[in-house]
Formats: sequence, structure tokens, C-alpha cells
Amino acid sequence: MSGLDRTHAGTVRVWDWPTRAFHWLFVSLIVSAWLSFELANKIGDPTLKWHRWNGYAILVLLVFRLIWGVVGSSTARWASFVRGPGAMLRYGLGMMRGEKARYLGHNPLGTAMILVLLAAVATQAMLGLFSLEHNEITAGPLKRLISDETAKVITDLHVRGFNMIIGFAAIHVLANAGYGMMTGEPLIQAMVTGRKPAEPYVDATEMVPAPSVTLRALVVLAMSIGIVFGGITLAGGRIF
Repeated sequence: MSGLDRTHAGTVRVWDWPTRAFHWLFVSLIVSAWLSFELANKIGDPTLKWHRWNGYAILVLLVFRLIWGVVGSSTARWASFVRGPGAMLRYGLGMMRGEKARYLGHNPLGTAMILVLLAAVATQAMLGLFSLEHNEITAGPLKRLISDETAKVITDLHVRGFNMIIGFAAIHVLANAGYGMMTGEPLIQAMVTGRKPAEPYVDATEMVPAPSVTLRALVVLAMSIGIVFGGITLAGGRIF
């Protein structure tokens, strides 16, 4: 048995590298979005260029994840883990009864939290495209499409919305940590290594990688960049 085989003995593949890269980049950009706004003046960026490009990057990542959920590896695909309210309720009630149904990918309750968080961040990023910041100098690239009054309402929602995102993110982290402590399932570690202990999971035995995963991910990334910046430009916005 090779050294690599010994290292991975007793484990199975669960997340491909594009999914893991998306996850950690997404977390990093949410933190960066907050820092780039709160510290704008201290870092000599009164026009919020860092914050604006941070928002563009978040939108690119969101589009990437949307597409990767269709063409990516098996556990990354929406069809493999997005389930209806009934499945979420049954899973939650099962946990309360002490049942330990283990999922290779996202479990039903985890899926619900992920979808809420993605939707909240997507809404926040979209609002930013129309925002007029507090200095009334810096505006999102699509602000010109709406009135000043509407922009003020959107800007207020954009500022307040981040607190909601922080709340959702905190729930997500605490839920993962608590679930890991109760079940011993290494959720966070798996999102780093891409592997989990081999067990009788209810949804799949092991991830099926997408063909030519690296090339496919690069193509999807290029598409995502084109969709975000092309869409803003076609809508009449200025990127810079």
C-alpha cells in the first residue's frame, strides 16, 4: 500500500477542490466585505474601491456556485442535496428521537441553512450594485438606473442586511460545531481535506468527481466572470 493510500485508509471522497475553494473564498470575502467598509477611511479608501471589488468577487463566486451545482461533482450538485420541507422536517424530528442518519454531503437541515445564507449574501451583493454610500460620492454601478430616493432605501437595506448575514453565518458555524460534537462527524475538517470516514451514508457511498474537474472549474469561473461583468455592462453600469 502506498503512502497516499495509507493516509486515506478508511476515508472516502466527499468534496471536490472547487467546492472547497468556493466555501473558504466565500467566507473570506464576507469578512473582507465588512472590513473594507468599516475600515475604508483608515486604509485610505474613501471611495470604497476595495469594498466594490469585493462585492464583484462575491457575485462571481455565487454565479460560479450556481453553475457548479449543475455541472460539478456529484456532492456539489443541487439535485444531490436540495430536498423539500418534508425531508427537512423528518430529519429534524429524527434527530430529536436520537436517530443518526448520516449524509455524505449536506444533510437536509444543513441544506436549509446554506440556501438561506447564499440567498442573503446574493441579495446583499445585488443591493450593493444600486447603493449610494454615506459619503454620497460612491455609488454602485447600477445606481444610475434608479432614483435617489430609491437608492437611499436600498442603501439602508444594504447596510442593515449585513447584520442579518452575520447572524445567519453565526448560526451556521455553531450548528456545524454542535453537530460535529454530538455525532463526531468531521464536517469542518471534511471541507478542508475533501474526505470523510467511510460509513454507510444514506445519500451516497462516495463522491463521483466531475470529468476533467480542474478544466471544468476554470471554464465555469470564466463564464461566471463574463456573466457578472457582462451583465452589469449590458444593464448600463460602469465597472470602474
